[in-house]
Amino acid sequence: MEFADLAHYARANRALRPPAAGESRVVFLGDSITQSWGDLQPDYFARADRINRGISGQTTPQMLLRFRQDVLALKPAVVHILAGTNDIAGNAGPMDLEATEDNLASMIDLARANHIRVVVGSVLPATDYPWRPGLNPGPKILALNDWLERYARERNLILVDYYSALTDGKLGMRPSFAPDGVHPSLEGYQVMRPLAEAGIAAALRQANPRR
Repeated sequence: MEFADLAHYARANRALRPPAAGESRVVFLGDSITQSWGDLQPDYFARADRINRGISGQTTPQMLLRFRQDVLALKPAVVHILAGTNDIAGNAGPMDLEATEDNLASMIDLARANHIRVVVGSVLPATDYPWRPGLNPGPKILALNDWLERYARERNLILVDYYSALTDGKLGMRPSFAPDGVHPSLEGYQVMRPLAEAGIAAALRQANPRR
């Protein structure tokens, strides 16, 4: 499999019809947290205007490489980006936060250049990664979320604060929201879904984005 897994959604993208007149299509771009959202709440992504393009394990450089085919080519009104935790986990090798921030900024620039409104989700809390134990990701997640908050404010983006809704107050997620400490349970997604919808509604009320 090549680095960005460009083939993952290639067939689904070809089969997807253009948005209907008046349809406000939303593409959810992300990693396993987004992919699993589709698995645990299939009714949400059965909607024609909610397209799940999460790939388990992916980092922001991988998402940036597939952004054109998995987001721009689908002609959404809004893109929902939830990414960064796998960068901190080192899934594609060691990465500093500045590189993650640059990749997120590049995805946002691509969306806005194509008149797509942007919703950015804060990185979900985690005190450890089961597949990479001992990294102590909590402080880095807080730092990345601080940058996301500032960047969203400066660029007039919609930030959805999943972190505050899911945290146990000690850098991790409440156990009922994520049994493995990283990936939300159905209960966790039930908390996230109305927050996502509120963010999407706010983005759709914005004027057409410009660079």
